[in-house]
Amino acid sequence: MRLFVGLDLQESIKTALLASMGGVADARWQTAAQLHLTLRFIGDVDRHTAADIAAALGRVNVRPFVAELGDPGLFEHRGRIDTLWVGVRPAEAMERLAKSINAALASVGLPPESRAFLPHITVARGRSMIGATLWPQSPIPRLTWPVDGFALFESRMGKDGSDYAILARWN
Repeated sequence: MRLFVGLDLQESIKTALLASMGGVADARWQTAAQLHLTLRFIGDVDRHTAADIAAALGRVNVRPFVAELGDPGLFEHRGRIDTLWVGVRPAEAMERLAKSINAALASVGLPPESRAFLPHITVARGRSMIGATLWPQSPIPRLTWPVDGFALFESRMGKDGSDYAILARWN
């Protein structure tokens, strides 16, 4: 099983993000079902470890907060833009939640996350996206939504990218 911990997004947030997509050649835009915010990527584990992970995550105490869509951004790999994303604020509250999740995962023997945490929602992927620096063509709306929980997702590779299934949800 390939797992990650994240936030499932409200339909209003997905609709706004879907409306921002377009205008970039060679971009593989995410579908509504693929839009989420990753709090911690776990990777491949067996079913017994997945059960231990779920039990540990059930002990995470979530301090509710209000999240807001932020500025667009991009990631580059070897000089080529390969990911378009939209940031999420407040970064401090998201980071606090991610740290609590990381501590729970450490209790079942998972190594700590080595990469810096940057709260964002991936909207497109590609090998060389032409026009990516001009995206989005209109401002991303500053929509807000309450965050009072998180979910454990399973990622399954499909012909059109990854499909995600929520295995458990905590509020």
